This record gives sequence, C-alpha cells and structure tokens, in this order.
Amino acid sequence: MALLPLLLALLHASGTFEWTLLRQLDHILYDTRLRATMPRTTDASVVIVDVDEKSLAEVGRWPWGRHHMARLTDELFERQGAAVVGFDMIFAEPDESSGLGRLRELALGELRDEPRFARRLTQLENGLDYDGLFAQALRGRPAVLGYYFTDDSQGRASGVLPPPAMPAASLRGQPIAFTSWSGYGANIERLVAAAPMGGFINPVIDPDGVVRAVPLLAEYQGQYYEALSLAVFRVLMGLPEVEPVVAGGGGGSLEAVRLRLASRFIELPVALGVSALVPFRGPGGPQGGSFRYVSASDLLQGRLAPHSLDGKVVLVGTTAPGLKDLRATPVGETFPGVETHANLVSAFLDGRALVEPDYALGYDLLQLLVGGLLLALLLPVLSAAPAVLVSAAVLAAGAGLNFWLYASAGLVLPLAAFLAMALSAFALNMSYGYFVESRSKRGLAQLFGTYVPPELVHEMVKSPENYSMAAENRQLTVMFCDMRGFTRLSEQMEPKQLQALLNGVFNRLSAVIRGHQGTIDKYMGDCVMAFWGAPVEIPDHAALAVRCALAIGIAVDDINREHQAQGLPVIQVGIGLNTGIMCVGDMGSDVRRAYTVIGDEVNLGARLEGLSKRYGVPIVASDNTRRLAPGFTWQELDKVRVHGRASALTIHQPLAPGSEDDPEVVDELRAWQAFLRSWRAQNWESGELLLRGLAQRHGERPLYRFYAARLEARRPHGFDPAWDGATHFDGK
Repeated sequence: MALLPLLLALLHASGTFEWTLLRQLDHILYDTRLRATMPRTTDASVVIVDVDEKSLAEVGRWPWGRHHMARLTDELFERQGAAVVGFDMIFAEPDESSGLGRLRELALGELRDEPRFARRLTQLENGLDYDGLFAQALRGRPAVLGYYFTDDSQGRASGVLPPPAMPAASLRGQPIAFTSWSGYGANIERLVAAAPMGGFINPVIDPDGVVRAVPLLAEYQGQYYEALSLAVFRVLMGLPEVEPVVAGGGGGSLEAVRLRLASRFIELPVALGVSALVPFRGPGGPQGGSFRYVSASDLLQGRLAPHSLDGKVVLVGTTAPGLKDLRATPVGETFPGVETHANLVSAFLDGRALVEPDYALGYDLLQLLVGGLLLALLLPVLSAAPAVLVSAAVLAAGAGLNFWLYASAGLVLPLAAFLAMALSAFALNMSYGYFVESRSKRGLAQLFGTYVPPELVHEMVKSPENYSMAAENRQLTVMFCDMRGFTRLSEQMEPKQLQALLNGVFNRLSAVIRGHQGTIDKYMGDCVMAFWGAPVEIPDHAALAVRCALAIGIAVDDINREHQAQGLPVIQVGIGLNTGIMCVGDMGSDVRRAYTVIGDEVNLGARLEGLSKRYGVPIVASDNTRRLAPGFTWQELDKVRVHGRASALTIHQPLAPGSEDDPEVVDELRAWQAFLRSWRAQNWESGELLLRGLAQRHGERPLYRFYAARLEARRPHGFDPAWDGATHFDGK
C-alpha cells in the first residue's frame, strides 16, 4: 500500500505531475523553519529612513518636491556620514512643483520685454530647479536609485535604465534561466546621469502572494541588471565586478553571483531564476527590531544628532500604507518592501544565506525512495504499534535531517512530498489493515456470536486470524443437559405455555453456560448441548464445565422456587459431562451448517447424561473429566459399560463447593467408598449393612435405593469370579 503514495510523490518531485497542495505545503514548511530560526536581533549596520505617516504630515503628501529629496540626501551624506544610500522609490517624472517651467514660459512670452523679470529669474532658476538640486545632491556620491521591471505585453518603458551589472559575454553562451522582463519604469535621465548606479526593486511574488525571494540579476533585452540590494552592496564594496558561477559546469542554472574584489571573492548563492531567498531577521517594521528606523522628517528638520549614521548603509523607503509598499512575507502580512532589501544587504554583510541547491531535486527523490521503500517493506508485516513507531521514526528522521541542514548550513530542501508520502503510506496501511481486520472481526463475530459468550468473542476478535470454522481434533469437555419429565409437561400444558416455560428455562441455563465461557452447540427439544475449549482454547475447560454444571443445579432451584410461586410445574435436569478428543468445526450441508462437535467422546457425554436418571443424581461425569478438574469434591458412582464401549469406565458426580469441609459429607463419602469395595468384592452382607447405615445417617437417597435394588438382584447368584463389578447399559 505504501508504493502508491511513493509513486505519486515521485511524480510530483520530478515535476511530471505537480500537486499544488504539496507546493503550498513546502511553502508553509519553509516559512515555519524561517520563523523558527530568525535571529530577531538588530543589525546596526543598516538603517532605514522612513517616509512614514509622521513625515507625510510634517512635509506634505507624496510625492515630495525634489528639493526635499536633495536636502535629505545632503543631510545623509554631509551631516550624518552615511556610507551608501539606496532609494527604494522611483523618480519617473520631472518635478515641476516649483513653477519654474511656468516662469520660463512667461519670460519667453508675456514678460519677454521685462529685463528685470529675466534677471530675477536667472537668480532664482537654480533654486527652483528641484530636479537639478536633487541631481546635484546625488552627483559623485555613493547613491543607488531604484527602478522596476514589468511584464508589459507591449513592452512599454519609461525613464532611463542604469548600465547593466554584467555583460552578456560573461555567461559564455550558457543558457541560464534568468528572471526575464519585457518593460520597465525607471528614473528621469538627469538623475540617472548624476547617480548612474541603480537597482531594480522587484521581488519574486509566489503564487500564494507571499514574497520569499528577490532576483539578484534579471534579464531585459539581452542585458543583465542587478537588484537594489546587490547594487547597494556593490557600491559599499567598491563596485567589484559581477561574475556568474554556473552550477556543475552548466545545465541552465546559476549557483552563485560572484563579486570579484581586489583580494578576495564574495559569492552570493542564488536559486531558480537567479533569485536569492530573503533571510528575514525578524517580523519587520519600525517595531520589529531588526533594523533602526529613522523618520525622514526628523532628518529634514535636523532633529537627528550629527554623525548618527556614520558608516551605515541607508535605505530610503516608506511604511506609510497609502504609498502601497507593504508586502506579504513569511514573517508578516504587511512587511515594508524596503526592509526586504535591508534584510538582503544585511545577509550579504554577515555572510548569511539561505540556499536552495541545484541538487535539491536529487535529494528529494533519494529521500522519497529510501523512506518510501522502507515503509513499503515494513508496514505490511508489522502490527499497529510497531507500524506507528516505524512511521514516526521515518517522519522524524526526514524532518529532523531537513531542519538540521537548514539550521546548520542554510540549505533549503524540499520536505512536503516526503511528509505527505510517509503519512499517506501509514494512513493507507492502517486503513487497509483496519478495514480488513474489521471485516474479519465482523465475520468472526457473526460466525461465533450465537455460540460463544461475548467475552470470548471479544478475545477472538483481537486475533481473528487464529480462529476459523475449519474442522480439527481437540481435547474438549462436552455437556448434555436434559430436562426431566418434559413429555409429561407437554401433555399437561398448552403449546404456548410450554413454549414460554421452555424458552424461559433455556434462557436461564444458556446464561449460566455463557457465564462460564461455554460454547452452546445446539438445543435439542428439551436438551441443551454445550462444550468448552473451542473455538477459544481454554486450559481449564473441564473445571469450567464442572463449575457450570453445579451452577445449573443452583439455577434450577431458583427457577423452581419461581415456578412454585407462579403455580407452574417444577423441573429437574440431568447432566452428563465427558472430556476427550473430539472433532470440532463447521459441520452440515449447503442448506444448513453449524459449529459443532462430533465423535465417540461426544456420544459418551450423551450416554452419561442418560445415566444420571438411572443413578438418581443430577450430574454424571467421566473419569477423564474428574482427573482434569481436581479442585472439586467427587463421589464415585460406579463402573459402567455403555453402548459402543467394550471397556468399563468409572463415573462420578461432583458435589457442591465446600463439601470437602463438611464433616458429615466426608463421613458419608468414606462410608460410600467402603460400600463400593464390598459391592465389587461381592460381599453382599457387608454391603447391605453399609448401605443401610448410609441411608439411616444421611437419608434415603435415590442412589442408595438404586444400589439396594441391585443388591437384592445380585444376592441369589452367589459369588461370580468372572464379574468385574461393572454395570452394563445397552441403551441411552
């Protein structure tokens, strides 16, 4: 059963048939690992200048005049000492908010004859050229402008792109799967000319709308451009060259983006689409604690102490909801876009990286094969508890290894298909076992429920495979319990009355039998047949049968007291018990079958029940039953030869529990054994005296009357040397 989940998981992992649910589960697992391992500490080397709600309230609505941006830039570089400033915003249109354009139109039109206006305009022109002011603030400084790419079907573009980060020749013809775009929105030419370094701000938005990665390099019309985070880092490092590191010598994937410094290399790992997974430090935002946030208005108003940002990487962005730069990320649903870049720059500086290696597919296939085949081999042969342990161990091993590789080496490896495969294999195996076992148990209960006590059926259904109705020879104890005087009752009572009486008696007797773990074989008119030791093997089956026979005697006394109170006739029963090898199983024809016992030992049990009436005792048991039920007090009755048996057998009756402690019973049994010795020695006079003494001391019992009649019958024959003391019975 484990092979089907394994096959489906392999199809998903190989990309043959991708399950969206598993892809989403991999995202959830990735997000969970990320949140569990975030450092949640502040990186003091990166600062975010925030165009927040406070800044909008103090400076004015966005977009601000570029003279404000010029002042902000001067403040950051001149007074605060920032090492590099990146702008997570685009200046796509010229700034005409100063009115300089209109003044120039007047100077050339209506006021062209006013030299004083022209002179004054010349004096004011530099101060009113906001774009010029901003460009002047950027020029020659380590500033990086942001821009964005689009997937515009018409390839629309605006603004001017910065120079590419990497020449196409660097790839040497390798077919690398870059993130590719068809359009862009960039900054105006004057600003790009002043600050030629730029980086795109696009993240990778997964199908669930969550940002987990940012392309470090992207392709546009055969040229390769860098992300804002990479551009900021390169400016900080002194503009090292960008070189591709191709995985495994080729194959269409890039392993890393290498920065060539004068004395060393810095390799920034990338994954599919030349993207870098963002190693988020914490929940994000001004209160997130990962980075220091400074309100832009505090800088513009000079409220920040000089040199507070000495040597810092500064990213200018916004957290104001109205400016729509909030993203859904694994660590927050409204995460500032500028902090995404801050996290990447921080990771570049610390050498931290989350890597989805090029061998992730091979790893996934290998873990699926190892775990799946292990479960496929072990689960079918294990019971429930070991199967749970093995499945839990496989799941723990796969998940533990995955988390350890993530936490120790930053390796992001797939896990969802493995977990789904292992859980599905376990569930299918358990479900299959449950339904098959349940069906087996239901069948077993249906087969034996009418014969066997509920507690035995409960025991049987624990291991249904050990029980069947197939015939087998087994040592059992059989009981025949016959109601005395049934013919007389049937003649005296109406059929419905007789039916009610008989059903009531059988209900009581059946409850006693089942209460002593007996299997009811059948009802035969006024007789019930039961046996012990099958289908559930019971070591003390003989003792249970004897105990049941004695309990039936007590139940009959209770029934008779109730009958007398109701004016119903009293009943008597005779019971025969025998223990021996019997054939037990499903017997019968295609029309009707029953779980029953047959054999010579069964027939003997029926004959012993018939002898109970002859000897005037309620229970007659064979010597085999007596030997296997030693915990009772027994009274030997006789040696008999019954129909179908050549050898004589000794028969007994069990006495009520506690008889062994009754001095009168002990005395009676001692005298009775003396009588039997005289009887078998053919000492008729001694036997008669002993029998008369028994009757005088213990009452006239049917057993004593039976032997008194036999004494009278044997006395005239004298001594017979061939007589062995056994009584012959040819009928039942």
